[in-house]
Amino acid sequence: MKAYVIGFLLSIILTIIPLFLVLNHLMGKTALMVSILIAAVLQFVIQLFFFMHIRDGEAPRYNAAALVLGIIFVLTIVIGSMWVMSFNYVVQ
Repeated sequence: MKAYVIGFLLSIILTIIPLFLVLNHLMGKTALMVSILIAAVLQFVIQLFFFMHIRDGEAPRYNAAALVLGIIFVLTIVIGSMWVMSFNYVVQ
């Protein structure tokens, strides 16, 4: 139970920090995007260790392959979304 509470609190903190940075305009555009990405990667790692128990026991190789495939999917979605958002202008 202790690990779940710690993971939950760390996830909440890593969600609030980027939200605070965005709402208060504390950084420039590039620094803000880098900060959000760092928080997202840290939250991903925290969720792997605290909720998906990636460190517990000896997992079969196909679990590692599925994890790598999932990371590829996530990176594709995140990088594609950032690429689309970089063209943030209104077409009339």
